[in-house]
Amino acid sequence: QLQLVESGGGLVQPGGSLRLSCAASGFTLDYYVIGWFRQAPGKEREGVSCISSSGGSTNYADSVKGRFTISRDNAKNTVYLQMNSLKPEDTAVYYCAADITSALDVQAMCPAPPWYDYWGQGTQVTVSS
Repeated sequence: QLQLVESGGGLVQPGGSLRLSCAASGFTLDYYVIGWFRQAPGKEREGVSCISSSGGSTNYADSVKGRFTISRDNAKNTVYLQMNSLKPEDTAVYYCAADITSALDVQAMCPAPPWYDYWGQGTQVTVSS
């Protein structure tokens, strides 16, 4: 079964940190662009970050730039999202997704959601005191 599984979410105080993981099973992530998205209650899904298949290019939403870092370990078939200096407005369900078809330059822009071939089930991140 081909799937992505997110983990690492939880409850954290403002200013705290979390590291999300996105692990693939049933296929290798080596050739996929990976994107992280989030959706807060009552809001539209928002692109957070993406990383090229090699890991050499990344892109971030302005709202998280300087606070979040995306990385990947292809040997572990896993992509990470390190989230620092968390704010209450970062509260959302976070999803990872894998895209092999778009061939977009990640450094210029992240692929839009329709490009992604696989999606995880999401992990809840709550930032609250």
